[in-house]
Amino acid sequence: MAENVYKVIELVGTSTESWEKAAAAAVETASKSLRDLRIAEIAELDMQLEDGKVRAYRAKVKVSFKYQAGD
Repeated sequence: MAENVYKVIELVGTSTESWEKAAAAAVETASKSLRDLRIAEIAELDMQLEDGKVRAYRAKVKVSFKYQAGD
């Protein structure tokens, strides 16, 4: 079996509705410019607050993709 190398980057997705939608936004946006996305790991969840209310949900997502020489 050939060895493979994967690169991991960290993204922050936001949503006014939920952490799930925030994470999905990060992955969907990344998929528009990165090839061969493999794994998405939720690294951290938090909320942006304003006047004691939730303004936005934020998901810090680690995304891995297959590394190709020259990238």
